[in-house]
Amino acid sequence: MSMDTSLAEHPVVRDLADFDQQSGSRVERALFNHRIIVIVLCAIVSVLLAWQATGLRLGASFEKMIPTKHPYIANYLANRSELAGLGNSVRIAVVAKKGTVFDAAYLETLRKINDEVFLLPGVERPFMKSLWTPATRWIGVTEEGLDGGPVIPDNYDGSADSLRQVQANVARSGEIGTLVAQDFQSSIVLVPLLERDDTGQRLDYHRLSEQLEAVRAKYTSDAIDIRITGFAKVVGDLIDGLHQVLLFFALALAICSGVLFWYTRCLRSSLAVMVSSVIAVVWLFGLLALLGYELDPYSVLVPFLVFAIGMSHGAQKMNGIMQDIGRGTHRLVAARYTFRRLFLAGLTALLADAVGFAVLMVIQIRVIQDLAVTASIGVAVLIFTNLVLLPIVLSFIGVSPKAAERSLRAEAADVSRKPWLWALLDRFTQRRWASAAIVGGLLLGVAGFIGSQQLKIGDLDAGAPELRADSRYNLDNAYITAHYAASSDVFVAMVRTPKQQCGAYDTLLKVDALEWRLQQLPGIEGTRSLASMAQGAAAFMNEGSFKWFGLPRSQDMIGSIISRAPRELFNQDCDLLSVYVFLKDHKADTLKAVVRTVEDFAAQYDGAEVKFQQAAGNAGIEAATNIVVEQANRQMLLLVYVAVIALAFVTFRSWRAVVCAVVPLVLTSVLCEALMVALNIGVKVATLPVIALGVGIGVDYALYVLTVTLARLRSGQSLSQAYYSALLFTGRVVVLTGITLGIAVATWVFSPIKFQADMGVLLAFMFVWNMLGALVLLPALAHFLLKPASRPADAAEPLPAAAMMNP
Repeated sequence: MSMDTSLAEHPVVRDLADFDQQSGSRVERALFNHRIIVIVLCAIVSVLLAWQATGLRLGASFEKMIPTKHPYIANYLANRSELAGLGNSVRIAVVAKKGTVFDAAYLETLRKINDEVFLLPGVERPFMKSLWTPATRWIGVTEEGLDGGPVIPDNYDGSADSLRQVQANVARSGEIGTLVAQDFQSSIVLVPLLERDDTGQRLDYHRLSEQLEAVRAKYTSDAIDIRITGFAKVVGDLIDGLHQVLLFFALALAICSGVLFWYTRCLRSSLAVMVSSVIAVVWLFGLLALLGYELDPYSVLVPFLVFAIGMSHGAQKMNGIMQDIGRGTHRLVAARYTFRRLFLAGLTALLADAVGFAVLMVIQIRVIQDLAVTASIGVAVLIFTNLVLLPIVLSFIGVSPKAAERSLRAEAADVSRKPWLWALLDRFTQRRWASAAIVGGLLLGVAGFIGSQQLKIGDLDAGAPELRADSRYNLDNAYITAHYAASSDVFVAMVRTPKQQCGAYDTLLKVDALEWRLQQLPGIEGTRSLASMAQGAAAFMNEGSFKWFGLPRSQDMIGSIISRAPRELFNQDCDLLSVYVFLKDHKADTLKAVVRTVEDFAAQYDGAEVKFQQAAGNAGIEAATNIVVEQANRQMLLLVYVAVIALAFVTFRSWRAVVCAVVPLVLTSVLCEALMVALNIGVKVATLPVIALGVGIGVDYALYVLTVTLARLRSGQSLSQAYYSALLFTGRVVVLTGITLGIAVATWVFSPIKFQADMGVLLAFMFVWNMLGALVLLPALAHFLLKPASRPADAAEPLPAAAMMNP
């Protein structure tokens, strides 16, 4: 599609009768010569999609958060039915504020909580565990040999003798530090969850979180406190926090709209820009509901990004139309002129945005792929609402005469005397300033690159980094971590053997060696397996003498131990062993050390009959997720830049112009990664998309500035004249939107959701730095790469300043 921006083809046309309705491209004629039809169709689509949007759900899924195609996760999913609650689970710590858990009132409250939680939808009931579940057993050495039974026996009656019996059973159960706190002031109710509830519907985590909160509220008292951790609770807290998040979104929208009105002083056109952007969000919601998608806490930022992108493009269209109307051009002709000048630049920018989102599809994590689809749909609808519908609407309503006159006076003043900011920016077209800008950019890039080498993959904080450190969830998690040796961060290695061979001496010897290696790592609190359990059981079976503590060489003795071993340590066919690794936290370095240790051990000891596999447990799943994110990070950025370069080249047909547009984006990407290091933000599922989005969104500024600059250069103007023309025509809106959007998203730092606050900081940085790159580094690069077209001798004199700005 050819879009002309030359001076001669855009004269002032006051009377519509003097305008050739058949001029312009086919697309322009098809749209503007049938304006009523376009508006009616858009109105019908808006009503239908608004109705569809009422069915859009907000939810989350555990499986959507994990890379199901990664070998580690494939191992977990293949064995999930034989692994007891090692994926998605909730831990409820019931705390005795006064005394210990060995109290009749406490145990009665614990029983009620256990029974109530047992009946919640989505609970994997056979594997639920607490002091009251039959699967929680003790084993002890008596004069008659080994004895055992439930920790809370069937004849428990709350008497003093019964409580002493429970205390003795807990001591012999091996659950101290796991189900019972080391200070005996709390115990855990472990609640494994299924992906689907009893009705076959996908588990509603928000509803489950509310039910858990109801349990907390019901049983919390002067004597009892309740602390809850787990993926379901994180998601529930995030969704609860979205009500406050919406307030920050509303504030950001108000800031954008208010600044736009302040700039234009035209209510009708400002409302048109805002409404067209809101319509884009409505279309997005409706299409998502129609296609069966839903919003989750990690994609809830997308609607604001769509609105922000729409406001940016809409402001450019409105600015162009206002300038032409100010010169006396009819509002319809002004709308068509602006469509001609900026449609291709806007289309290329939106396609770049869409590509920035779409490349996220390479990441094999469903929640990110859904975000990519959501954002791509949002950007696609902007092509209709902001590039097509908005100019057509403005062709009917125009702008207020006072606003147009004010714009014309401001333009005339800027032409006759450069404002200090424009004069400063124009200096970067001169060799000395351009060289300084490029050298400064290079130094910043080198410093940013060095800093970005410390960028970590995964979580860098304990607990749930998506929430504030002082949030209820993270305080609960800190309590459980401090009071239990077996923390809530569990990594599980799986050992595959032939059937009925999981208890072979040689196999257990290898498992014991793996445990020893893992125990040497600084982030490990402890390990547990059939091998370590067998060592203690050997002493119990020999009159409790610890001289016998060790792995029995007698296969018969091992068989006797296995018959009494907890079922979570091996499966029914005895061909799968679970090696539990309890971590202090799930930070990236901790997970990486465990994964590397198990990998090295497997490479050394894997054989035909014994294979060590990774990984189950919430920490194991997160380790696999980190690996996928790390692999996708560079691949994603490479694909984004390849796509942006290709689109920019198709638009400008000049590799020099592409370099001018892309180099500032690269600098921003490098500095953004350095900023993440400075702010202690890791690359993970929640933050990875922002890095790609910054490239796609940032190219908008460069495209709008370059479109006008190149058109003026090709008409024979000098770089200074061409760039100043771009500043007055599109540059002022670039400054306006860059600063406005930066301020708007910067307000997110006050959000109760930490990951939204982090996104606000990163997006604000990208908005502002991409703006600065387009206004400072781009003209500096243009000084060395872009040259004006040669002109005839009679055109060698500089164009008058007033003519220079008539697009």
